[in-house]
Amino acid sequence: MHMLKTLASHIKEYKKPSIITPILMIGEVLMETIIPLLMASIVDEGIKKGDTVHIYVTGAIMVVMALFSLAFGVGGAKYGSIASMGFGKNLRKAMFENIQTFSFANIDKFSTSSLITRITTDVSNIQMSYQMLLRICMRAPASMICAMVMSFFISPRLAMIYLIAVIFLGAALIFVATKAMKYFQASFKKYDKLNESVQENVTGIRVVKAFVRGEFEKSRFRKASQDIYDNFSKAENIIIWNNPMMQFTIYSCILLISWFGAQFAVVGDLETGDLMALLTYCMNILMHLMMVAMIFVMSSMSIASGNRICEVLDEKATITNPKEPVYEVEDGSIRFENVTFRYSKTSEAPVLDNINLAIKSGETIGIIGGTGSSKSTFVNMISRLYDVDEGAVYVGGKDVREYDLETLRNQVSVVLQKNVLFSGTILDNLRWGNAEATEEECIAACKMACADEFIQSFPEKYNTHIEQGGTNVSGGQKQRLCIARALLKNPKVLILDDSTSAVDTATDAKIRAAFKTAIPGTTKLIISQRISSIQDADRIIVLDDGRVDGFGTHDELVENNAIYREIYDAQTSGDGDFDEGGDN
Repeated sequence: MHMLKTLASHIKEYKKPSIITPILMIGEVLMETIIPLLMASIVDEGIKKGDTVHIYVTGAIMVVMALFSLAFGVGGAKYGSIASMGFGKNLRKAMFENIQTFSFANIDKFSTSSLITRITTDVSNIQMSYQMLLRICMRAPASMICAMVMSFFISPRLAMIYLIAVIFLGAALIFVATKAMKYFQASFKKYDKLNESVQENVTGIRVVKAFVRGEFEKSRFRKASQDIYDNFSKAENIIIWNNPMMQFTIYSCILLISWFGAQFAVVGDLETGDLMALLTYCMNILMHLMMVAMIFVMSSMSIASGNRICEVLDEKATITNPKEPVYEVEDGSIRFENVTFRYSKTSEAPVLDNINLAIKSGETIGIIGGTGSSKSTFVNMISRLYDVDEGAVYVGGKDVREYDLETLRNQVSVVLQKNVLFSGTILDNLRWGNAEATEEECIAACKMACADEFIQSFPEKYNTHIEQGGTNVSGGQKQRLCIARALLKNPKVLILDDSTSAVDTATDAKIRAAFKTAIPGTTKLIISQRISSIQDADRIIVLDDGRVDGFGTHDELVENNAIYREIYDAQTSGDGDFDEGGDN
């Protein structure tokens, strides 16, 4: 019931066509029900008695009824399509909008491929089912009831054959649909795996080719595709029993009605026209039972899809605005007070463990540590991408949980470890930082991020089109564009999460020098694996296993901190970078 209530709430402005459609379907059914009676009247009253006037008049009425039936059918199809397509549109919109409110913790619960399947395949199933519900599900039962009533009106004894057939077939269809449902439910989880395979392969096609992993990816795709095939085959092997049961029931009814009907006609208990009408109603009833069978099959798939859609719609953002949010960040000062954080509430060891430190507004802070030391997690707390489990993070003197989220994230600008550009021009991407930014402001930000030089080398310069994911620019170019995008926010805090790793050291130094002169009042936090990128920072944080192992200037840490000294010695002795891996 919860699923139906949740889905139904998104019909909204399509309630009117949703009501009109079944009314038109009932009108079509009534016309189709009356036509066999008129036909029987033509045979019994017109042809048998030679009354041509009756034949013409009744025939004309039949033509009018048929035209009305056609008009009702066309109208039902039109309004049914409007209602179902609109319903699907609303569901996709609602899901997408809810996903936009998700925190990182919410997003971690759903894979990207699963969300894509839910917005596309699952919504299409619900959309199709809704159209069937409005049209077939209303038409089929109404037609069956009307035909059954008319059959009992003509001959109660022969109509009992229909009643027994309907009960038998209905029970059989419910049994078959119930058995098939579990396989349909399993199939949609397999769709997630298939989409995941396709998405990862297309996104990482260059890596696949570089490592000659084409055959492995083909094998992975075949397995995901085969799993879907196997599940649907099992479901179809059960559903195929619908057709033989239907055919058996239909032909049995025709034979029984023809046999008994002929006997009744011989003794005068049944007119020939009435027998023809009964046979017409027989086909009507049983053909609509086949439609009901289709609805059962589609419903089996739709229940699984509906549950998956409701999981997304019901998901509540773990990070929301407070009742009376603060809309201004005073400055770029940052303070961690007894901060502890776990990604999973059931984890024993925290990812961040009792962090205490204070950063002054305008300071440049370097952050360094080995893989798994929680550097990215540390800075994610500042812009409230995750909420702390214990303690508090303060920005501008206030707990980040007191701020309006949009205000906080506009003033705490983050260039994440995984840089993403979107399809569109370079200017379009830069204006993600500030939608109202002029071209001159965009150029100034790019000069600060050392991006203007390579942009000017493009034929279309700032109007150069960026492919999806930024595949037509290099890693270093992508990083510099992302930095420029963040600078356009004019933030009070700028966080660079290993965002110059693909940039050469000379360009890295130019970017840092530009920061000193152009945004001296902005607090800058720079995560890097290179000592050279952070040694000129006002202070440096050394993280180890989620704890602050050291916090001081470069000279102080070289002298007093074993982890920092080890990294420094490794990178200045000519052995290479201490940590060339990724970060969590």
